[in-house]
Amino acid sequence: MKKRILTGDRPTGPLHLGHYFGSLASRVELQDEYDTFVLVADVQALTDNFDNPIKVRENVLEVVKDNLAVGLDPDKATIFLQSAIPEIAELTVFFSNLVTVARLQRNPTVKDEMRQKKMEDSLPLGFLMYPVSQAADIAIVKADLVPVGEDQIPHIEQTREIVRSFNKIYGKVFPEPEAKVGEMPRLTGVDGKAKMSKSLGNAIYLKDTPEELKTKINRMYTDPTRLKATDPGHLEGNVVFMYLDIFMKDKNKLDLLKEDYKKGQVGDVLIKNYLFNEINVFLTPIREKRAAISDKMALDILKEGTDRAKLVAKETMREVREAMRLL
Repeated sequence: MKKRILTGDRPTGPLHLGHYFGSLASRVELQDEYDTFVLVADVQALTDNFDNPIKVRENVLEVVKDNLAVGLDPDKATIFLQSAIPEIAELTVFFSNLVTVARLQRNPTVKDEMRQKKMEDSLPLGFLMYPVSQAADIAIVKADLVPVGEDQIPHIEQTREIVRSFNKIYGKVFPEPEAKVGEMPRLTGVDGKAKMSKSLGNAIYLKDTPEELKTKINRMYTDPTRLKATDPGHLEGNVVFMYLDIFMKDKNKLDLLKEDYKKGQVGDVLIKNYLFNEINVFLTPIREKRAAISDKMALDILKEGTDRAKLVAKETMREVREAMRLL
């Protein structure tokens, strides 16, 4: 049998380039080698969108389409909906006994997101329990590998701790999953101030039109010390060159562009045009494939995947309940 992958996305909006380099590219690359499960995590999305469930529901199919558009094959990968698998909630309850509140509060990703969302004085229990729920997502399909962005590594380590405790107390049921981080570094947002994020409004989406892409690139920061195109430019902290390092295929041409920029022989408008062309070439086939996926196609694929995931989840919970000596 193939080893299994579990990965997924919160349906709080369409996916962006940060998602692609953080996880999507890995899941597509590995779908032939692994039995791949991709979770649309609508329950987890409600932990900080509980007062806006329509937003979550409307983005479920958006996430499915993005996964299919970048190359995920529904004949090789199982795409399923978290809320349709009640066994995940049941396993979350059992796992919650194996971790302390203090340990959850020390999770650096949780702490960062609490600060970002200004939740320090109004933290919902569901949000604090996010890592436990994620551990259940991973364990319910007995995943061996989890493709994630770098910021999610603390969650995978917490999953390993929970799984280790369960196996020690009740007998070995689950593998301890490993994290697989994308080869690309964390992608900076177009504002240059933080990682690319839907909630921060600094993302380039996989579905962005050429016009939307052009607008976002034109807003990118370059060198604030440069007053005119003939001034020597700096590469350090220059968001446009950060992106060109990733997207520009002709590295010799890029090196010459950098030298000209440092000498004041090329302006910001020109380097932004280069970047637009490179990213637009990258996004064009994704856009075209996405446009060909109807809501009905995406929904049918999600339903079929969810039916398969239900069978796997039921078998896992049969083993869990037997190990825990439950009736």
